[in-house]
Amino acid sequence: MARFTDLHCKEVICVHDGRRLGYISDARIELPEGNIAAIIVPGPCRFFGLWGRRDDYVIPWRCIRRMGPDIVLVDVKPEECRVPRQKPHLLFG
Repeated sequence: MARFTDLHCKEVICVHDGRRLGYISDARIELPEGNIAAIIVPGPCRFFGLWGRRDDYVIPWRCIRRMGPDIVLVDVKPEECRVPRQKPHLLFG
């Protein structure tokens, strides 16, 4: 079983088309077992990062095919695992 610290900041590559999806930034955990249910990869930046990011990729654990020292290969269609980003909460406003 992998720990999140072993996965954090690894690059995720889709085996369907070889597309680089980004780097793992977070994970969904099943409670109370503590198992990793999915990895979360932030979507690509919009217009040089000025307008935030596009939708995140939430990739189920079962779709991970290989984990290397630097990359994670996933067998998923990127369009099917996109989840809209939550808008940041404003401190004032």
